[in-house]
Amino acid sequence: MDTSAGFVLCGGRSSRMGRDKGLLPVDGKTLVERTAERVLAAAGSVTLIGTPERYRHLGLPVVPDLMADCGPIGGLYTALKMTRSEWTLLVACDMPGVTAEFLGELLAAAKQRGSTCLVPETESGQHPLCAVYHRRGLGAVEFSIQHKRFKMHDLVQLLEAASWPVRDAAVLENVNTPLEWGSR
Repeated sequence: MDTSAGFVLCGGRSSRMGRDKGLLPVDGKTLVERTAERVLAAAGSVTLIGTPERYRHLGLPVVPDLMADCGPIGGLYTALKMTRSEWTLLVACDMPGVTAEFLGELLAAAKQRGSTCLVPETESGQHPLCAVYHRRGLGAVEFSIQHKRFKMHDLVQLLEAASWPVRDAAVLENVNTPLEWGSR
């Protein structure tokens, strides 16, 4: 059994951006391609979780959410349900500052600590959309979905997630609007 697998969430509506954030151009690639490369380098595998028709042309493995209309927790459910790995590195596609080195360190720290979930934390709070989840957390994810508790911050509390302090918050900043995208 592989010990880790990487997944990139790209199933959002991008309503504030006005167009698909994953397909924004950055350094000659799309944002989702660049994020996927970094996740692959850290975890040894990468699968996109989103609309296959929208991303298939990128040549990356892509699967739809198994639980539609649940937001990111549905993507996490999909990742934990389909993986054979113990550790799941989950990263949202809209974090242009995330690096392979950062993700590799996060994954190594999660394995070392052994907690069900390791979440990066900056002064602004926890970042559960760039975190490592152990497969034993699947039951809590299922429980949350069954009870329509879709907030990722509520889930990481339920999982009693360990925090991983991050000094450089820029690595975890996400882009949601054209103004945020243009200011980076």
